[in-house]
Amino acid sequence: MKNVELMVQMLRHAGVKYAFGIPSGPVLPFIDACRTGGIEYVLTANETSAGFMASAMGALTGVPGVGVSTLGPGATNLATGAGAAWLDAAPMIAITCNVNESMLERRVQMRIDHHQLFGPISKASFGLRKGYVAEPLAEAITLAKSERPGTVHIDLPEDTGTSVATESVIEPKAPPRLPKIPDTDIARLGELLRQSKRPLVIGGLGLTRAANAASLISFIEKQNLPFILTLHAKGFLPESHVSYCGVLGRARRSDVQKFVDRADLIVAVGYDEIEINYEEWAGSIPVAHVSNLAGENSEAVNFVLNTSGDLEGGIEAMNRLPAEAHDWTGAEFETHRETLAENLRPSENFSAHHVLDALQSRLSGNDVLAYDVGAHTHQIATQWRTDEPNTCISTNGWSSMGYGIPAALAAKMADPDRKVVGLIGDGCFQMTVGELAVAKRRNLALPIVVLNDGWLSLLKVKQERKGYALSGVDLGERPASPPHYFGVPCRGVKDPAELQGALDWALGLDGPSVIEAFTDASEYSTTVYD
Repeated sequence: MKNVELMVQMLRHAGVKYAFGIPSGPVLPFIDACRTGGIEYVLTANETSAGFMASAMGALTGVPGVGVSTLGPGATNLATGAGAAWLDAAPMIAITCNVNESMLERRVQMRIDHHQLFGPISKASFGLRKGYVAEPLAEAITLAKSERPGTVHIDLPEDTGTSVATESVIEPKAPPRLPKIPDTDIARLGELLRQSKRPLVIGGLGLTRAANAASLISFIEKQNLPFILTLHAKGFLPESHVSYCGVLGRARRSDVQKFVDRADLIVAVGYDEIEINYEEWAGSIPVAHVSNLAGENSEAVNFVLNTSGDLEGGIEAMNRLPAEAHDWTGAEFETHRETLAENLRPSENFSAHHVLDALQSRLSGNDVLAYDVGAHTHQIATQWRTDEPNTCISTNGWSSMGYGIPAALAAKMADPDRKVVGLIGDGCFQMTVGELAVAKRRNLALPIVVLNDGWLSLLKVKQERKGYALSGVDLGERPASPPHYFGVPCRGVKDPAELQGALDWALGLDGPSVIEAFTDASEYSTTVYD
């Protein structure tokens, strides 16, 4: 058995089904081992997309996603995707295939120091060598899944991979469980609840890794509290619930902020400041932080409790706290939601909110919406409602354009029987349109809806707000939609009626499709930052 075969055997045993990347000479031995070892190698158009797909796969399944690249430029491309897993807390193994061991310190075409490259965006960076393969790979698998999950980098010299294995398969250790959140801290939270009149719960990224996240709703109901969410936490508490009051820091943020400002205690559960720092929204309101990761100390944040540990146990303990009387009323929650919904739809011009409403009516609770980064991210985060985990997928910690199509592909591959729709902006589409070839080759029943408004709209709004002249954000004329992109059929729509017909068409196909919705960007000026 060769070392690459040993690696594939260990990865397959860990639950890995796919490896994403682009071939080169040093990558070929690993690809061949995947072919014979039960891991499907998925050819992408760019290694960055391979990294995004691996990150999304890890987030959706809990099994480390695997991205593979060649040395040098392949590695730098993969690093962008690996950064998403690093900041979004998704388990991922980033494998860079390198020159032979004897050439690792030489000046060689394409060679750079991969460990220097991946060091700042990975939990660890291992250089494999003959006789040193199974041990670091087992450690990498465990590390990628351990709190806080993220990217682990593996550097594989070509001759290391093709050499005969001298080690046996090593079973990765189970990720260690975080220590229990102290009972005294839970008791302190109970005291804070007794002393407050208007506590508000916010759920964050850490909830995505708590198996009992949904049971937090029992605490919310028992204490009669409103709750808001961060972008990554969408669906981990039900957004159809009468206590749901929006998403923090996204479209119509001022409406949500006004509601937050009425609270006298913030109970932040699973909150991770990588999504949005407390300083941006909490003000002087006391913060009780209960999460898998401690909050960052800052003079600008009024922490009255800052505790971390096993969040699942913490939620169980919170549910045992006695109910306290608070001043919130259900009528306040309902009025706030109605105002928020109205302000998200400011005009009748064919805009992003029409597309979202049409999609919302077509997708059921367990279907998946994967989306990209831009002005539409803000609109989707606030307007889209879901009650199910992992059904509204984006990147918030890394927040990179180009994530949407790869994430949609990964979601469809992770569960082919689920309906998945990708919703992206035209700027993001230009970055990753080549990945439609992946959907075509695999014949994935995957509609990609493009909000084609002719602008980098988020930057357009920022220029407007800062008083700059519009420059560098105009994507130019919007030509009529072509019949297809890379063999994927396409239809253009210019109003809600045409959109409904196109959705009938796309959702009825057995393969991929593109709908270009020629929307008006002007509404973002009042929804994104107001």
